[in-house]
Amino acid sequence: MEYVIILAAGSTITNLRKQPKGQSGCGAPTIHLVMSGKARSSMDRNRFLTCGGSLMNQNWVITAAHCNVTTSDLAVTELVDRQQDMKNVQVLKIAQVFNHPDYNQKYLRNDIALVKLAMPAHFSKNVSPVCLPKAENDFPAGTPCLTSGWGESIANSNKTADRMQQAYLPLLSNTECREYWRRVISDNIVCAGGNNVTVSMGDSGGPLVCKKNGAWTLVGVVSSARTSGSTYKPVLCVRVTSYLTWIQETVAKN
Repeated sequence: MEYVIILAAGSTITNLRKQPKGQSGCGAPTIHLVMSGKARSSMDRNRFLTCGGSLMNQNWVITAAHCNVTTSDLAVTELVDRQQDMKNVQVLKIAQVFNHPDYNQKYLRNDIALVKLAMPAHFSKNVSPVCLPKAENDFPAGTPCLTSGWGESIANSNKTADRMQQAYLPLLSNTECREYWRRVISDNIVCAGGNNVTVSMGDSGGPLVCKKNGAWTLVGVVSSARTSGSTYKPVLCVRVTSYLTWIQETVAKN
């Protein structure tokens, strides 16, 4: 059985402390977020963490389509250390998966998916929903943001991290991003990083969160975690504001 690790509002592995809450209590992890460097620090080996995701509410998760989540997978919340006591970890069945209808696997276009949980997640001091941005929200280049996940600690090692990792990734303009990737970067993509910090295999689908009006807001969904350990290359994320209508319509219909 595979596990899909679901991260709550940029939860990290550092000291607990209260955070300001956004509307509806979203974007307020009780785990302090570190805004520099990458926190480095492992669930039994038969539990395989495939991708990250973010809780939008108790019933829905947003992740990347290329994660290929199915209803035979499980969603996990409140896991920080794979050696911790599993009695406090929520393992939730998945009812339905909705990949974006225009998802292109070859070119990773519209690489976004919604996962409907078969049972609601329980919010706690360690689990809270991420805030979705508003269509008019602007997140300019240079905005300090964070991602978190269970990707490889060492590039190409095929070994996911023992403990949840976090990375500080400032936003780049798409013009700046093209200088690194030498490819077409559409307006549906947001780039972050290029600051000697990166993500790796296993971090796909995870959150790129930035603060907006005091609340951590889901600006991007990690799409390309294949930087081959090149920390100078920005991370490519799906721009959430480009998909708000689809997200809202999918949730409303299901």
